[in-house]
Amino acid sequence: MSIDTAVTTGTWALDPTHTEIGFTVRHLMSKVRGKFDTFEGTLVTAEDPTASTVSVSVDLSSISTGTADRDAHLRSADFFEVDTYPSMTFTSTGVTQKDDDEFVLRGDLTIKGVTKPLELEVEFLGEGGDPWGGTRVGVEAKGEISRKEFGIDFNVPVSGDKVMIGDKIKLHIVVEAVLQA
Repeated sequence: MSIDTAVTTGTWALDPTHTEIGFTVRHLMSKVRGKFDTFEGTLVTAEDPTASTVSVSVDLSSISTGTADRDAHLRSADFFEVDTYPSMTFTSTGVTQKDDDEFVLRGDLTIKGVTKPLELEVEFLGEGGDPWGGTRVGVEAKGEISRKEFGIDFNVPVSGDKVMIGDKIKLHIVVEAVLQA
C-alpha cells in the first residue's frame, strides 16, 4: 500500500504519550528491552521532505527496562553517568528518500559528551486529523549503535572470551507528533 508522503509543512512536537524511544541489547543468552520515558523533540517538515529536520533530547534518568536495580545501574557511572551527562541528543543532518514511504535520516547522536553519526531507516506512517482538531503525523525508525563508541563499555567476562552485555544496541523509535499552531 502506498501512503501519500506529502506532509503539511511546519513544526511538529513529539507527543510523549504516543511516542516510544526504545532499544534492545544482547544480555547473555537473551535480549533486554528498554525505553526512555521522558524526552522532547521537534520535527520541522519542508515541502521537499528531504529538507526536513529533526531534533530530540532524551532524559537519560528516565530509562526503564522493567527492573529497578538494572535501571539504577544503567544511570550510574558504569553506563550513562546521568549526574554528569543527564541527556542524550539527536540532531538531523540530512534526509534521503528511498521510496514512497521510506527514508534514511542521518544525524548526530550525542551520549556522554561523545557525538557520532547515526543513520536511521524511517517509515512514514501517515498524517491525519485527531478528535481534538489537531493534525498528527507518524513515523517509525530503526537503527543501531555501538555503545563502546560512546564510552559505555562496562561489561563482565563470562566463560571463555565472552561477555555478559553486547556492544550493539538496536534502536526502535515510534513517533506521533502534533502540528504546532
